[in-house]
Formats: sequence, C-alpha cells, structure tokens
Amino acid sequence: MLNLGSRLELFVDDYLIESRSGIEQELHHPVPQNVALEFNAPWEGPTSCYATVFRDGDLVRLYYRGSNNEGPDFHQVTCYAESRDGVTFTRPNLGLFDWKGSKDNNIVWTGPGEHNFAPFLDENPTCKPEERYKALAAGPLVAIASPDAIHWNLIRPEPVITEGAFDSDNLAFFDTLRGEYVCYLRDFADGVRTVRVARSPDFLNWTKPEWLDFGDAPKEHLYTNAVQPYFRAPHIYMGFPKRFVPDRKKVPEHPYDGLSDGVFMCSRDGLHFRRYVEGFIRPGLDRSNWTERNMMPATGLIATLPEEISIYYVENYRHDTCRLRRGTLRTDRFVSLSAGYPGGEFITKPLTFEGKQLVINYETSAIGSVRLELQDQTGQPIPGFTLDDCPPIFGNEIEHVVAWRVGTDVSALVGKPVKLRFALVDADVYSLRFVSR
Repeated sequence: MLNLGSRLELFVDDYLIESRSGIEQELHHPVPQNVALEFNAPWEGPTSCYATVFRDGDLVRLYYRGSNNEGPDFHQVTCYAESRDGVTFTRPNLGLFDWKGSKDNNIVWTGPGEHNFAPFLDENPTCKPEERYKALAAGPLVAIASPDAIHWNLIRPEPVITEGAFDSDNLAFFDTLRGEYVCYLRDFADGVRTVRVARSPDFLNWTKPEWLDFGDAPKEHLYTNAVQPYFRAPHIYMGFPKRFVPDRKKVPEHPYDGLSDGVFMCSRDGLHFRRYVEGFIRPGLDRSNWTERNMMPATGLIATLPEEISIYYVENYRHDTCRLRRGTLRTDRFVSLSAGYPGGEFITKPLTFEGKQLVINYETSAIGSVRLELQDQTGQPIPGFTLDDCPPIFGNEIEHVVAWRVGTDVSALVGKPVKLRFALVDADVYSLRFVSR
C-alpha cells in the first residue's frame, strides 16, 4: 500500500504503476534557449566546465571551473557568477584572487579543488552560520565552507573521503527528508566511469562509498552525475550525467576522440537508479557539440517561471566558443506516460492520500483526451467516480483539477485504499497530486 499523502508524484519510474496497456514511458527533452554565460574572460577558456547552480533568496548562484587545459596558458580557477532571473548571468568583481597582476575578476577559489569545486546551500537546520555554504572538492575530497557563498575556507586540511577516483565533478547536499549529507562521486568499475554514493551525519565522517545500481541499463561511461533531490518532490532524486562515448568520432579534424550527451536518471532511495538510455540532451545541429566532452549538465535546476524549469549545460567544449547554454522544460515534464491513437490505459497500485481534489499535469492533441476512474483496492469502480462519470479532459495544463459529474471533491475517500485508472487518447500524463483547496 502506497501512502501518497499530499506529495507530488511524477511518472518518472514505475513506482506508482500496477498495470498498463497501450502506454509507453516517454522521455522528454529540454528546449535549447539562450546562452546563459560565455566562458570568454581571460581566466576562463575553452575547457571551462563543471557548473553548479542553486537558488539563494533573490539570487541564482553559479559556480564553474574557468580553465584552459592546453598550451602555455594552462590554468584552472573556480569562478562565480549570479543572476536575478536565472536566464542570464553576470560576473561580479570579487577582488579576491590575483590573475596576472589584477584582482579585478570573478575568481572565487584557487585552493584545493579549484578543478572541481561543487558548492551547495546547506539546508541542515543545525548548520553553523559560518558554514552555511559547503563544498566538496579536490581528490581525495576535502570539505570547504563559507558564511556568505563568496569567502571560502577549508573546514579541516585532512580529506574527508579518500576512496574513489574523483577525477571529475563530485557533489554533495543535505537531504532534508533523511536528515543526512549525501555525496555522489566519480570512480571506475572495470575501466568504466561510474558513480558511488557516501553518506554522513556531519559532513566530516562519511560512510564507505557504495556503487550505484542501474538495474539492467548497459554499462556506459558516466563522466559526471549532477544528482540532486528534485526541489518540487524531494523524495525523488534526479540525476543528469554527462555520458561519454570514447570510441566515436564525428569531426575528423578534432584532435580528440569521443562524443558526449546528457542523460536522465532517477531514484527513490539514492542507490538504485532508473537510468534512461536514450539521450536527454543531444548535441543538436551545432558541429562544435559533436566533439568530445560536450553537453555536460550543470548540477542544479532552477524554476525560472511558474510553468518553466531551466537546466544548464556546457557546450562547445575545447572550442573558443565554450559556453553555458540554458534549456527549459515545462514544470515536472521530464517523463510522461503516453498513449497515441486509438489510446491506452494504466492503473496505479493501491494508495491512500490526503486532500480534497486530484490535480494532474497533462497534455493532449486537439482530438486527444484524458479520463480518470477511482477504484477500490480490488479494482471495482467507485460509484460517482467511474470512467463514464469523467468528462474528457483535453488541453495542456500544469495543474488541472479533475472533475467527475459529482464534482471535484474526493475527501470522502481520504484514508481509504484506492486505485487510479487513467484512460488516455493521444495524450501524455506527467504527474499527479492530491491537494486541499
């Protein structure tokens, strides 16, 4: 028996599904939007990458590696930019670190881990004010903290996690539901780049890293992981790894082999992940994205409009046009349960809920429709809430309150096990939630 309460549930996996017929799980893709930031400052360069974004009050903070890994100008520094709208970012003049005789720059860190500095806003209610922002960096991983997101210091000089490869972006966050810190780090298994997870009660003492379980997904090089609790449904972890395909080459004159794209994965426990093999962020028409180590998703998602979520990714890696691109998805629309014409159905497992109305996130064609039926736990339709009692729902809405002929009030069923039967015709359903309104 599933207890949904009033939490948002996304159809990104099979957690809710008991049976389906004529229904496919469809992965959706970000729509490329504007260039959020060109990595063209002198202290940045063509191998700038490893971006992290998070919302902090009225600001969206962005951290990234500024680097040029080739030639006499080899360098790596951690840079900082910020935004009010999450659409375009500007570089504040921080005046902290010297770059060729001047501190007029946005370099925020040059200590251990300038290669892969991955900060976060600590949501632990017992967090010390001087450690409100934290990061893991370097390899082995050291713990770093800041009171203001700008001035950073080592919490202690000794590494806090020593088992792993770490030669990529390694990230951490505080899981507010489980009350612990979580770290996702890079390692190799049988020569393949993959991900391990460690946990900590205090950010200093960590468990032995465990290998992530990707079920029956094929072994693939996951260069990064970008795992975070989804901010609208934090019981679901979402990851956006950059997948690396080392044995392919598309642009003959490029000096390095390999191709990359962004992929999508999700988990309910942080260890076992459903990883979609289809590409989530493809290289597209830009020829400079068909060279190695491109389409690297940033860690972090930002709600830029009520109906829009922005995701950011590095493109044109190792080219003079290296930059951070913004892409957008409609809110919660990562994966849908989808039916074409003439249609299909799916039924949820028995569940209980809290609330007065059922809200769905859906989309149909002009001839498409969604209808819902509420059943008891044996699968018998509940009078007044049958499929025939539900007028066809059509359109495109992030939040639609489902109505039957008796109305929208389902509060009489609170605490009672029910199943939800969805009948779809040329339609997609992305999420559901019971609400009190």
